[in-house]
Amino acid sequence: SIDAEEFPAIACCNLEIEYTGKSAHAAAFPQLGVNALDALTVAQTSIGLLRQHIDPSDRVHGIVLHGGDAPNVVPARTTARWLVRSRTLDRLNGLIPRVRNCFEAGALATGAKLDLRASAPYAEMRSEAALDALYRRNATDLGRSFPDLGGAAAAFAGSTDMGNVSLALPSIHPLIGIESLPAVPHQPEF
Repeated sequence: SIDAEEFPAIACCNLEIEYTGKSAHAAAFPQLGVNALDALTVAQTSIGLLRQHIDPSDRVHGIVLHGGDAPNVVPARTTARWLVRSRTLDRLNGLIPRVRNCFEAGALATGAKLDLRASAPYAEMRSEAALDALYRRNATDLGRSFPDLGGAAAAFAGSTDMGNVSLALPSIHPLIGIESLPAVPHQPEF
């Protein structure tokens, strides 16, 4: 990682997903079950297709927390956690219903019941230019350097609750490089 006076954080909302179906023996009586894992599979496929039609800077990604209990039982309950991200809260608020529709499609296709809970969103980070300049000058005086990233900085995306603070009062969120490349955050090497 490298030094930067500004963290280009984007808006983010956490979605907690639970599908409830009906268990049944998967070989003997699958027709008597409602497959909650199939509902999640439909949703994930729908989100994959949605990604073609959203802004390239938007992000939708998630994980399955629970997918069933045994391979010979139609899964009656699945849970997942997804993040929806966009450049601003306004854009995020337009994207969330489209992602919600993907999860509703899973419920509609399988007959499973959907419980979707959305967290309060994190806002985009709005850095105060005057404070950024002061930080950069003082950090440079201490020997830190700020390489020109060109367009690469725009490709970086992350989210933080500091974005909410930055909408309420002048704020900065600098990054301090620790020379970890090629390792990046969330990799064991980092």
